[in-house]
Amino acid sequence: MVMTQSCACHTVALFVGLVCGEGYHALRQRLRAWCYDAADKKGLSRQEIDVTGSFAPLLAWVMRLWQGPQVALALDATHLGDRFIVLTISVVYRGCALPVAWKVLPAQETHAWRREWLRLLRLLRPAIPSDRTVLVLADRGLYARWLFHRIVRLGWHPFPRRTTAGTFQAAGRTRAVPLREFVPPTGTTWRGAGQAFRAEHCRLACTLVACWDAGYTAPWFILTDLPPAACTASWYGVRTWIEQGFKVIKRGGWPWQHTRMTDPARAERLWLALAVATLWVVSTGDAVEQDLERPVISDLSPHAPTARPRARLTRLFRLGQLALLAAAVTGRPLPPPTPSPSCRCPLRLTSPSLAPSCRSATPTHERPPPLLRPLSRTRSPGLAAAIVADARTARARVPIHANTLRVDRRTHSDVFGAFTLTVRLTSVLVARIHKVARTTLSNGQRRVRRPGRAV
Repeated sequence: MVMTQSCACHTVALFVGLVCGEGYHALRQRLRAWCYDAADKKGLSRQEIDVTGSFAPLLAWVMRLWQGPQVALALDATHLGDRFIVLTISVVYRGCALPVAWKVLPAQETHAWRREWLRLLRLLRPAIPSDRTVLVLADRGLYARWLFHRIVRLGWHPFPRRTTAGTFQAAGRTRAVPLREFVPPTGTTWRGAGQAFRAEHCRLACTLVACWDAGYTAPWFILTDLPPAACTASWYGVRTWIEQGFKVIKRGGWPWQHTRMTDPARAERLWLALAVATLWVVSTGDAVEQDLERPVISDLSPHAPTARPRARLTRLFRLGQLALLAAAVTGRPLPPPTPSPSCRCPLRLTSPSLAPSCRSATPTHERPPPLLRPLSRTRSPGLAAAIVADARTARARVPIHANTLRVDRRTHSDVFGAFTLTVRLTSVLVARIHKVARTTLSNGQRRVRRPGRAV
């Protein structure tokens, strides 16, 4: 899938068949059977993959690569025409998103998503250590009081955005005022504790973070349980990175929008392969990125500098694809996303300075530290140096083997099994390509005419 840059069974089966010399129809059927239900498979004692059992191991895999006590999760839904609606929880990082839990629903059926969201959050809770600070981001259409309370009960911090409709009564005030009155002119911010909404069934004790920066058509109203001095509106900016994650799943990476699947259960199993492949590619791209001077997120406060940071020329997903392709061409082993004692982990976050308690409910305008920034300015150049190494020297020094990856047997077999199959199959394909290339090169050298011979 990484080599073909496609998740289509037809494309992957055709590529594997051309390289390995196997039958196309048999390979395609084996790939399709991975997404089937047990009742749709022929034979006795057939089994199906339970995707929900892979969510916690997949997030635990990301946590093993994570450095720093702060993690940002984003909740959002994406559509695939009139066929599917995918409810997704992703770990957002450096302009991209890593899906760790999802639920595929038919687009024609309309019902409340409360049960699905609560189950996805409950399945992910065991994978995050208790010493990690988790920030859960959600857009305006997903705000609900029951979702806010469930995130708080899990020990995490909700950070959803609200619409402009509603009121808020700040602590120390006698009446509630509309949300728009907290940021009347453009370029102002406000933070304070209080009580949101007047109706009893909607009333919520929380902290309001309001921001209307210049250049935006509408203000941001964010509700959280964090103290006012320990949060800032700029954190909500990382929620948009989940849109880049949807772009990777669809037209920007694995063109899933061309799928002809109509069964939601089969689509969920295909998403497991897409999630593992995305984690592999993004972590590899982050390992070779050398631009550490550019901040991860710009401050959206009105006191932030006017000069915007230089944009990333190549996104991490595309950089990871090029790095894996270069490693395959030069004959290097394909790098798995596992922490190594000799190199720093690719995913890095640092924690903001959270205040131990709310010191004041009055508006505050100081600039808290940004949510995300690189942990260190030193990075191991091993992978980058391996990519630019000479191809002939690399092949002679590090031969390719099918058993390059060592699998941790204590981790869930579905997630690591899918990744192991991907890496080993790609290694076998690369070895076969090198063999064919050497044979073609040697045959071409024999056919070169010696100088002095008559033509």
